Order: sequence, then structure tokens, then C-alpha cells
Amino acid sequence: MEPDLFTAAAEDRQEKDPSSSPLAVRMRPRSLDEVVGQQHLLKPGSPLRRLVGEGSGGPAGPSSVILWGPPGIGKTTLAYVVSKATNKRFVELSAITAGVKEVRAVIEGARRATGGYGKETVLFLDEIHRFSKAQQDSLLPAVENRWVTLIAATTENPYFSIISPLLSRSLLLTLESLTDDDLRALMHRALTDERGLAGAVTLPEDAEAHLLRIAGGDARRALTALEAAAGAALATQEKEITLSTVEATVDRAAVKYDRDGDQHYDVASALIKSIRGSDVDAALHYLARMIEAGEDPRFIARRLMISASEDIGLADPTALPTAVAAAQAVAMIGFPEAALTLSHATIALALAPKSNAATLAISAAQADVRGGLAGPVPAHLRDGHYKGAAKLGHAQGYVYPHDVPGGIAAQQYAPDAVRGKRYYRPTRYGAEARYADVVDRVRDRLGREDRDGSDGATEP
Repeated sequence: MEPDLFTAAAEDRQEKDPSSSPLAVRMRPRSLDEVVGQQHLLKPGSPLRRLVGEGSGGPAGPSSVILWGPPGIGKTTLAYVVSKATNKRFVELSAITAGVKEVRAVIEGARRATGGYGKETVLFLDEIHRFSKAQQDSLLPAVENRWVTLIAATTENPYFSIISPLLSRSLLLTLESLTDDDLRALMHRALTDERGLAGAVTLPEDAEAHLLRIAGGDARRALTALEAAAGAALATQEKEITLSTVEATVDRAAVKYDRDGDQHYDVASALIKSIRGSDVDAALHYLARMIEAGEDPRFIARRLMISASEDIGLADPTALPTAVAAAQAVAMIGFPEAALTLSHATIALALAPKSNAATLAISAAQADVRGGLAGPVPAHLRDGHYKGAAKLGHAQGYVYPHDVPGGIAAQQYAPDAVRGKRYYRPTRYGAEARYADVVDRVRDRLGREDRDGSDGATEP
């Protein structure tokens, strides 16, 4: 039997007994106009609208597409809408269970359908990143010759997980994370729609806010939790889903945390100060509070990057790359897996040696600039590449450091107003001790005199 996204038997059963299907399935949109979020992909003439036959006339047919985004934001839903709205033959495969044999069978069936009775085939391939290179290669002739129109879904970066020839033959559509407003609209529809809970229960604001935190931008998770909480309320003859009902149903306490209020900043501040204080356990506690409150993981990652430069600096030169790598990973994978990445980075930063020398250095330099200590750039450092520069004395007398033994040319670099100023005062903590030794030697070679009367490095 040919694989199908939703078999006729399942559809017939759902029509006769809607409650037999999960709420998330029952509330799937029936048209692109009912889709929540992803409006940037649903404009008139967009690839998805052309797939369902809107504006697909003329010599240019609909393109194959690759849908990329985190779980629960509508990839399968969009494929479902296409399957319901199009008059094309629709086939589904999952890369988890299918292989080259199944792909070839679909392609052969598509060629027969096209040649036999002019029926085009749309192939929905879920989790395409799980296909090997050879398995993805098997799709190329069918996509290139348009024997099938491919809709492929992936949660992983397609530039790393999908072969270039397939990418070049398809349009990459990036799905955006669902906002709280998107999920709120979805839950309100589920509460009132006849396919959903049909007004059987109401949802007060505090319970709704907790469901949004639990969902973490995942529509499927939001509707699953809503259905469980509604079932618990109805089982006790309640007409309202209370916060305590939600907590008891999903076994997850509501975190007292307003992402738009003071606690948003208080908890973020406590996280950074715990890292600065090297208390790894306290830092993990505040990180957990932010995660459980549904904080945007990108916000947390940004704070960690700032912490790496502000409080660690060159005491551990790996701190900033670790934080940046965490931010990149978080942007790719999202929650819940992003919690592991944020934990990794938080632990590394909390246990790293600390130095704010880089912070103090730029702050002192900026203070002098704001205070008017700037002055002209020394003439020998000015640009000498344009016509007439030599007549102005620009670049004259400049010593090229690479021509000097040791690569350090003793000449004036700073303007007169700040000549001899020492902004960077390295500590002797961690790896910065090496920089302290280097900066002392370099300043000595440059013939620098400390105008502040300090030897530069800060001792532990």
C-alpha cells in the first residue's frame, strides 16, 4: 500500500468520532489562511501557495521546498494543509523508517501517475536530515525532472545536513519560532472551535500564561498540555482550567517570573553575578529559573557572551568562544535541547578564572575620549596611499614593525594627549598572567613611560 500522510481510514474515523484524535491533530488548519504564524511564507504567490494551486498557472510550475525550523512550529502542519488543499497525488515518507527502496518506489509511482493520467505527485519527506548522502542522492533525478514536487522538513541546519545538489534544486524556507501571541491565538481557537473543546472550559490568564511557558514556542506541546488540563478539569466537573489544575496535570510548577517585569532583570542579573562570583550552583539555579519561565534562550546566550568579556576576558581566552558557540548552537536547536548547551556554557564561565581588566581598559579609554583627550593622529601613522599625502608629511618616517628584529618598532603610536597612558592593566589570574608578562616586555621595548606611575599588572 502506498504510504499516505493521512490515510482515508484515519480521516473517516476522525470525521465520525473527532475526540478519538489528539487535540493537536483535530486543530490542524484546513487551509493556509488558518495557519498561525509563518506569515512571511504565506504571502500571495509564495511557494507554499503555489503548491496548493494558487497562482500556479503558466509555464513556471511550483518548486520543491525544504522547510527548516525547530519542532512544533508548523512544518508537518503546512504539509498537511498542502495534502488537503491540493488535487495532486500526495505521498508521505519519514527518513526515520524509509530508505532508498521506498524512495524509488514513490518515484516510480509518480512517473506512472504522471504518464498514465497526468496526476502530479507531492512527496512530503519528514526528518530529511536523517537520510544519508546516498539516500538524498536518490531524490535528485525526481526533483530535477519534476517527477515529484518535494516538501522536505528538517530541524537541523540544512547547509550541514542536506547535500548541495538537493539544496540547489529546492527553495529553502526558514520557519520562525511561534510567538506567545501565536500560541495564545491557537489555544483560544482550540477552546472555542467545535473541532476542539467547543467552549466546554475556560482558561484564566494565569493558567494561560503558565501553558505558554510550558510550551516554549511549541504549538504541539501547548495543545497537548491544554488538552490534558481540560480533561482534568472536566473530570472534576470544573468549567475553568485553574493554574493549580495545569500544575497538577503537567507536573510542572509555575515559576513566579514575569518576563516583561522586574523579575526578568532580577533573575538575569543574579545569573551573571553568580557567574562573576564563581558560584556554579547558584548560576545553574538561576539558569534553570529562566529556562522554566520560558525565557528566550537567545537572550540568555547573549548575557553569557557579555559575561565572558566583562568578567573573564583574557584570564580564560576560551570563555568568549565557548559563549559564542553556545549562542550559535542555541539559535540552531532551540529548547528543550538548548538547555544542555546553556548549562555547558554557564558551568564553563562560572568556573573560569576572572578578570575585568578588558572591561576597565576600554572604560578608561572611552572616559578619556569623552573628556576631550583625543588629539591628532601622529603624522607618521596617517594614511599615505593617496596623491599628495607625502607633501603633507603623512606616513613619513613610519617604521614597519616587520622589518625590525622582534617585530616591535619603537615609535609613537598614541596621540600626544594620551601618550604614556596605560589603559590595559592585566591581572595575574589564569591565562592573563601570560599577557601581563607580554605587555610588560612590549611596553619596555616601545620605551613607554607610565604617566600614572603604576607598573601595570594587578597582582592577585
